[in-house]
Amino acid sequence: MMVQTMDNYQPILLPGIPDLHKINVYEKHGGYQALRKALAITPEDIIEEVKRSGLRGRGGACFPTGLKWSFMPRDTDKPKYLCVNGDESEPGSFKDRQIFEFNPHLLIEGTVITSYAIGARVAYIYIRGEYEHWVRLMEKALADAYESGYVGEKMSGTLGTDFKVDIYVHRGAGAYICGEESSLMNSIEGKRGYPRVKPPFPAQNGLWGCPTTINNVETISNVPHIIRNGGDWYNQIGAEKHPGPLLIGVSGHVNKPGVYELPTGVLLTDVIYKYAGGVRGDKKIKCVIPGGSSMPPLRGDQIEGVRMDAESLREAGSAVGTAGVIVMDEDTDMVRVLTRITKFYKVESCGQCTPCREGTGWALKVLERIRRGEGRIEDLDLLVSIANNIEGNTVCALGDAAAWPIRHTITRFRDEFEEYIRKTSKLAAA
Repeated sequence: MMVQTMDNYQPILLPGIPDLHKINVYEKHGGYQALRKALAITPEDIIEEVKRSGLRGRGGACFPTGLKWSFMPRDTDKPKYLCVNGDESEPGSFKDRQIFEFNPHLLIEGTVITSYAIGARVAYIYIRGEYEHWVRLMEKALADAYESGYVGEKMSGTLGTDFKVDIYVHRGAGAYICGEESSLMNSIEGKRGYPRVKPPFPAQNGLWGCPTTINNVETISNVPHIIRNGGDWYNQIGAEKHPGPLLIGVSGHVNKPGVYELPTGVLLTDVIYKYAGGVRGDKKIKCVIPGGSSMPPLRGDQIEGVRMDAESLREAGSAVGTAGVIVMDEDTDMVRVLTRITKFYKVESCGQCTPCREGTGWALKVLERIRRGEGRIEDLDLLVSIANNIEGNTVCALGDAAAWPIRHTITRFRDEFEEYIRKTSKLAAA
């Protein structure tokens, strides 16, 4: 998939260098030099540099990365672990696989640096089971890194360090819930992918009861550039409170769908019209979901002036999520869209929490009833009520992910839902 970039911005995560997935090409372009630099300073200095950079998680929560690393206890005899979350099962999100395919050694280098910073001697790169092709690509890159001494026992000879880390690629089995960090850890342990109750948090009680840090693939891939160029350099890229590059996956009714590496803070309208080639057939935009299917949708008349960063999207009534921008044109059937999204979360609910397990099923039944032409206007209030009773009442955020599209699609496109019910209701006709 072609990666487009801004005219005045030089991409750093997906620079478009031919054969960059090959270790010799990666080394030729400065690869693993950040690792050498990192090993020459203290783990504490690395964490402070990442804090100074302002890097925030790219997996959806936007939590400050350096702060998360600082939660890892220093005074413990237990082993420490790093989990790199590449489950990427959010509909509309397809950015991490670009790193797996086109710049896997950047991820590996970032994983080693992060492991050194938090004191982990074992790291897992967790990749969704459907990504078989990308799993093989990562396994090949990791084998090359081991052979060259950037990972494992040979690190002392190549890098002159006493620090050693082993990295394992762990493939999931096709469960969306395993993108949630505690479900991911249960999956690695060989257990069912159920989210854990927090607290305790992973930094205190993670893999096998040991301190664990979990970061997204894109987050970790930023680390080598921060170490190489400094946190002050990094925090000058993009939005002031949410700095750095952002991999934006654009799909839906656009002329040039794909992954675009752009600085945070880029206008959402620029993403759609300047980089993704505008809407097919020059149609009007009815709806944009800016961060993957779980994020609140925005009406077409709400997107002017909205920027792709956490603060701007929050003010607009949505969230950056995984930066998976889904564009829908004026002919889109929003009832059908919401039914499809709700069905996804109903199917992917792990079933542990009653509000999510039952609520998603109830919502789907109501929406399917509307689709069959048996809907009632009061069903819309019922759907919002179901969503409100799911949100905030589950162990993990999948409940919120299911509730937000229901509530916000109904409230922001209520006129369309009411018109649909009036036009199709067999009950009214009877």
